[in-house]
Amino acid sequence: MNDNVDTMPEIAAQLADPEALQTNRALQVRKRIALVAHDNKKQDLMEWAQYNRDLLVQHDLYATGTTGRLLSELLDTPVVYLQSGPLGGDQQVGARIAEGGIDLLIFFWDPLSPHPHDPDVKALLRIAVVWNIPVACDRATADYIISSPLMTEPYERLLPDYAHYLGRFDVEQPEIFASSARKQALAP
Repeated sequence: MNDNVDTMPEIAAQLADPEALQTNRALQVRKRIALVAHDNKKQDLMEWAQYNRDLLVQHDLYATGTTGRLLSELLDTPVVYLQSGPLGGDQQVGARIAEGGIDLLIFFWDPLSPHPHDPDVKALLRIAVVWNIPVACDRATADYIISSPLMTEPYERLLPDYAHYLGRFDVEQPEIFASSARKQALAP
């Protein structure tokens, strides 16, 4: 694994002190790539991964459920297996993104089939955008990302500044707490 993964205590310290939040995160040459595919898109992801094998094996790969096993066998390279998407794998990928442990998400999702874990899929895509992670949801976008010169060199990814959001309940804003206390007092 890379040594540039933030630990939970470091992230907690950053969140406790909004001014200490980083504005950039240095991505090394070796990226941490999450690969996810819905059942109807697994074959498409496998074909794409096989075509891009030489590039992918230069990075740390993470994948959900069956996708991880198939990729590891197909590419003959280590893949960190997470749970199946419907069993929490999408949420595990999202947690790793929030912790700074994933640099890129390749998610071949099937927009034409309903999935019982659609809220997890939406949450995963949302958290990737929150943390400014490049996301490819189809083969064309994945081709653009994997062939970018930024894949083979360090990259300074801008991290959004959430200091205002994190400080929204500071005690310097007593009206928030006063209206909250009023609501609780009026509640049956």
